[in-house]
Amino acid sequence: MQVDLVVLGSGPGGYTAAFRAADLGLKVALVERDPNLGGVCLNVGCIPSKALLHAAKVISEAREMSAHGITFGEPQIDLGQLIGWKDKVVGQLTGGLSALAKQRKVEVVEGYGTFASPTQLRVNSASGQTEIDFKYAIVAAGSEPVQLPGFPNDDPRLIDSTGALSLTQVPNRMLVIGGGIIGLEMATVYMELGAEVTVVELLDGLMVGADRDLVKPLEKRLKKRLAGVYTGTRVTQVEATPEALIAHFDGGSAPASAPYDVVLVAVGRQANGARIGLDSTGVAVDERGFVAVDRHQRTNVEHIFAIGDIVGQPMLAHKASHEGKVAAEVIAGHKVANDALVIPSVAYTDPEVAWVGLTETEAKEQGIAVEKGTFPWAANGRSLTMGRNEGMTKLLFDPNDGRLLGAGIVGPNAGDLIAEATLAIEMGCDAEDIGLTVHPHPTLSESIAMAAEAFSGTLTDLYLPKKAKPAKS
Repeated sequence: MQVDLVVLGSGPGGYTAAFRAADLGLKVALVERDPNLGGVCLNVGCIPSKALLHAAKVISEAREMSAHGITFGEPQIDLGQLIGWKDKVVGQLTGGLSALAKQRKVEVVEGYGTFASPTQLRVNSASGQTEIDFKYAIVAAGSEPVQLPGFPNDDPRLIDSTGALSLTQVPNRMLVIGGGIIGLEMATVYMELGAEVTVVELLDGLMVGADRDLVKPLEKRLKKRLAGVYTGTRVTQVEATPEALIAHFDGGSAPASAPYDVVLVAVGRQANGARIGLDSTGVAVDERGFVAVDRHQRTNVEHIFAIGDIVGQPMLAHKASHEGKVAAEVIAGHKVANDALVIPSVAYTDPEVAWVGLTETEAKEQGIAVEKGTFPWAANGRSLTMGRNEGMTKLLFDPNDGRLLGAGIVGPNAGDLIAEATLAIEMGCDAEDIGLTVHPHPTLSESIAMAAEAFSGTLTDLYLPKKAKPAKS
């Protein structure tokens, strides 16, 4: 097969790159090792986890309405049917991608692709081997969950995030190793489905990367519902016995050991750069499997590009999609570059936590002067009608010109709300641009405008004493 462009990996970055390149007139082959397009995100990541998180949210909201006069019975959970619904959602999306590929005449090649030379990719499958000669290549091969050495990784009760999305029954006792976004999302799901869930994190806090004041409402809620939350704690060993997996702990307030029916390892992901034969192309791959690229997504080999998880943090689908478009357009001869100022991050926990741009922690570490405007959701009418007053919106501004530098939101739908702040940063908006934009009432989005007004000193929904001005000498 001879093509203008071969794209290795059909996740959000890969299929976006392939489709955009086809739209621009290139002959494209899209190589995917799995039967369905969509990569980790659509098949065993972003999409299926959000389906289960929605189910968890429905259970939680139904339970909490008992405090307001509406009481439902305990949920009867048919996990097989729930997983079936999740699979149907995934199937609808992946099937849509296949249709889009056909419409664009993108040649989809199923199999495991490895580079044989700087201009050839070999794809191995059950039906044989396909050789693809290309003028350009985009590497979108993604990442894999990290496995912990010395653990019984061949025991089916020790699972990663993929396994957590396809359990056939709700475990009685579940241990989640890793207090990051993936671990906490899965803890949220199985907590609401009825499992007794314990979370253990090696670092001193949950969800490192987000400011502590944003994580605090989530941590407070989780500690009420989870069997245990142990930070500053290492799992030194997981011992497989016929009855259970015995986890041994060191540090923090955890017990010395405890038995679990299922142990989920969610300690991060490792890039696949070292697994696809890039050494035969001359593309530089570091010891962690990452590939360095420039602003055009080009590697050190001029005609080979890379996008997504394989080029480094943050490992997020929306980052990969943006990079995919840039790479495809550069290859098609367009004068474009990846100049995104910020990439938003979202944890779809309950409450959701979202942040974008400069964080308060980063500002302190880097010595960057900022001033902030915050608005507590306890003063927001929409959040109170939802029975959720623990949220908060925080905006960070440049003290010299009032320009928005960063934002953090915790509360229901924070992941949707953060988009406004992302656009505001990209547009170079200042506090007045945001505060003087009329927001609908009553909504959660008002909290963004009110946080900006808190910074500007024009907020009326709270009484904030004016800051004392320094005396003139």
